Amino acid sequence: MPSHEIRPTIHIQGATSHTIAPRTGLAGREGTLRYLKAGAGAPLVLLHTVRTQAEHFRLLVPLLADRYTVYALDLPGMGYSEIVPGASYDEPAMRAGVERLLTELDLHDVTLVGESMGAVLALTAAADLPERVRRVVAVNAYDFSGGIARSSLLARLVVGGVLAPGVGPVIAGVEPRPALRKILQGGLGDKSALREDYVDELLQVGGRPGYPAVARAVYQALPSLIAARSRYPEIKAPVHLVYGEKDWSRPSDREADRRLLPAADFTQVAGAGHFIALERPDVLADLLNTVA
Repeated sequence: MPSHEIRPTIHIQGATSHTIAPRTGLAGREGTLRYLKAGAGAPLVLLHTVRTQAEHFRLLVPLLADRYTVYALDLPGMGYSEIVPGASYDEPAMRAGVERLLTELDLHDVTLVGESMGAVLALTAAADLPERVRRVVAVNAYDFSGGIARSSLLARLVVGGVLAPGVGPVIAGVEPRPALRKILQGGLGDKSALREDYVDELLQVGGRPGYPAVARAVYQALPSLIAARSRYPEIKAPVHLVYGEKDWSRPSDREADRRLLPAADFTQVAGAGHFIALERPDVLADLLNTVA
């Protein structure tokens, strides 16, 4: 992260920040990736969702660091990863960022853990790199029509405005704190799990030059996340599907993924919403620390 750029306002105990440079000959087409690293042991990679970043896992990382070397990635253009003008943010492009982390750091025997959009990327990266991925934990996979627009009327209005032709880029650049808080709380069973310092951090990142274009492109990428479901049957690693009882997905959406992954384990977290890493990190930690 260049010295003149803004710095994270949240520090995760024991975690250090690192970057991965663009590959030779690809500077200007792919950006520098930022990730956090903590702990010791077998590698475990955490993948966040739309409009969030590595700090989304602030409560989960310390619960895993005694057993794993934890890597929490800022997906391309998000968090403090470099914003490349004109870059794609569809599923294959974001998956390429995940695969850069695994290959550039030469990680093997990896546990891939993704929430929401990150869950889809964990599943498709596992399909691409079976020799590197040991298992996948996919939390509230964001692979159904509507997505965050199912959260609330406000979310439907905001996302619809961001996606609208003409005015979309303008609306994407306007992000009032109350609106962001309300939309994020729509993904929580326990509304108090959204901490104000996390909202502060997200707003800071949202103010980075070029970030509104990234946010709009990521919302536009939902069809590519839905299409990525066709890759699920290719996965060779064991898969554990985790859903919050109050997630935006419908029972039919969850069952559709179970049919594509018939050997997968399945857990439903009582009372939890879409952002389980924020409100029930203990459940995810127990699952990850006890499953071999």
